[in-house]
Amino acid sequence: MSVPPPAPPVVELDGLGLTYPVEPPVAAVRSCDLTVRGGEYVAVVGASGSGKSSLLNVIGLLDRPTRGRYALDGIDTTGLSDAERTALRAHRIGFVFQAFHLLPYRTAVENVTLGLMYSGVPRRRRPAVAAEALERVGMAHRLHAEPTTLSGGERQRVAIARALAVRPSLLLCDEPTGNLDSATARTVLDLIAGLHADGVTIVMITHDTSVADGAGRVVRMRDGVLTEDHATRTNSV
Repeated sequence: MSVPPPAPPVVELDGLGLTYPVEPPVAAVRSCDLTVRGGEYVAVVGASGSGKSSLLNVIGLLDRPTRGRYALDGIDTTGLSDAERTALRAHRIGFVFQAFHLLPYRTAVENVTLGLMYSGVPRRRRPAVAAEALERVGMAHRLHAEPTTLSGGERQRVAIARALAVRPSLLLCDEPTGNLDSATARTVLDLIAGLHADGVTIVMITHDTSVADGAGRVVRMRDGVLTEDHATRTNSV
């Protein structure tokens, strides 16, 4: 039986570095190499100050690296203009943050719909696309609920739906269970694992090794340097 070829890379970092121009300069990311293929679930683990959030900002096209190369879906982002980077981010990257970042007086479906403004989805289609994304994360029954009436786990599900609605190439999760109790965190992690099983490419930033255990690959960051930890399961598609 022939072995299927590996999925193409979604994220390729080659000698990537990020130094903040303060005095003295701070090298937050130091010559990192990393390839994340389509369908992989990779956890980046590190303590506070290790550089993992700076790495996420670079992968998410929020910060520019000061050295090296970063390709997203085969597109070399190094020389892109700010407008081109913004467009690429809007169409290909979904973000899930620890703090949810939902508008408190907008309903769940409105929050997800607003997240589609720069995605290229026609305006008339956005509410339906948002509702489909909320259904995918088990929130079809709370479409018209405001975040102030939702539990922490429900708010994070809405945030995940907002990220998924654009059908991104990459789902970036930054400490997605940091504001949740252990039982709710487990539910959210199970949801993320289910998305991975459906073929979503995921990079998760966390300080918690127990959270990272659900990933297919774990890489560790210390003093701005990445090292491969282990592969817990085969997770490419």
